Amino acid sequence: MTPTIAPATPARTFRPHRDDVLLAVCSVLAGLLLWSLGIYSTNNRYFFPPWAALVPLLVLGPMELLRRTAPNVTLAVGTIGVVADQFTVGNLGTVVIFTDLMYAAVVYGKPAMARRLPITTGLITIAVTVTFVAWLRTPQSLMIGVLTGIVCFGPALTGATLRNHREAAEAARLRAEQTALLAEMDRSQAVAAERARMARELHDMVANHLSAIAIHSTAALSIDSPGTSREALGVIRENSVQGLAEMRRLIGLLRDAGAEQEAVATPSLDGLDALLAQAGVNGAASGLDFALLDDRPSGEQLPAPVELAAYRIVQESLTNALKHAAPGTVRVRVTCADGLLTVRVESPYGDRPGPRAPGSGAGLVGMRERTELLGGEFSAGPTGLVWLVRAELPAEEKAVTG
Repeated sequence: MTPTIAPATPARTFRPHRDDVLLAVCSVLAGLLLWSLGIYSTNNRYFFPPWAALVPLLVLGPMELLRRTAPNVTLAVGTIGVVADQFTVGNLGTVVIFTDLMYAAVVYGKPAMARRLPITTGLITIAVTVTFVAWLRTPQSLMIGVLTGIVCFGPALTGATLRNHREAAEAARLRAEQTALLAEMDRSQAVAAERARMARELHDMVANHLSAIAIHSTAALSIDSPGTSREALGVIRENSVQGLAEMRRLIGLLRDAGAEQEAVATPSLDGLDALLAQAGVNGAASGLDFALLDDRPSGEQLPAPVELAAYRIVQESLTNALKHAAPGTVRVRVTCADGLLTVRVESPYGDRPGPRAPGSGAGLVGMRERTELLGGEFSAGPTGLVWLVRAELPAEEKAVTG
């Protein structure tokens, strides 16, 4: 079997930025033009023939090609070149290239270099100025310090300013992205919370009627009696009509959740009498009757979310009683004291003759969620011969976050 030879990975070639190529070419050509015209920067002090000024120029020119990729190297070579240029007749092109290399070292170099160079060049400028003023003792000696600042400190300070602006812009962009991400997370959480709320509302509004329909249709099928069937069909029709009405009302709220519509569609504890009356009609065939004890102070107003949660807890408890309770009396008690609204629903617990409606456990989950969202406490389970549902809700709405 002939071994397969993987193709060799092509070597990564260095390609300077086109702006850097343009800078290198223009700087060298400008320096050559100045030298050819006899325009020098240090006519009165030099130790080498005039052509020696071209050596620093031709060495620093190619450094422009590395100003972005190797700023440390270019700055070191540039510093040596500009110092060497001072011992020749001097070329302004060499000085200009050095200023650009200083600027690029701050802009493209490591953060530590970007922080150090403005301080270092500033101290060098001060030291050169003080030294030449003390040595020459002439006002013109100040110009040496000024020129030193223009050549080294000025480019470093300009590069640091530009880099700070870029970093600030990048930080602002990252903050904007984080803000957008947090907003999207908040939106997703809000959508999930709204979907959970809609699921609870739909379950609580419809489960009661569908449970009654299931129980009475099962009774009509199992008991071959015209009277029983007619009575069961009447209950089925009544629950079907009411369930459809509540479904239409919920769909209307989803389409146009106006303030007026919300107020009309939100049930309150004042509707418990009608709720228990309807439960009594639905549970008569199963031997259930219902009693309400409302111990709330008359005229006391509770927050709408608290009343809605209490109403839905009672409604779901009655639905569970219709599905699973043994024959007997289902007692609902509502009290309000010490800043707490307490809802207790006691249903007979034991073997139940006759038809049962299937359950999924979603009702208990929904009741617990409603209670905890308001900062209350919920419990449900058998206590002796009764199934007890108990919910304590704060009389003032306290939504729990997290």
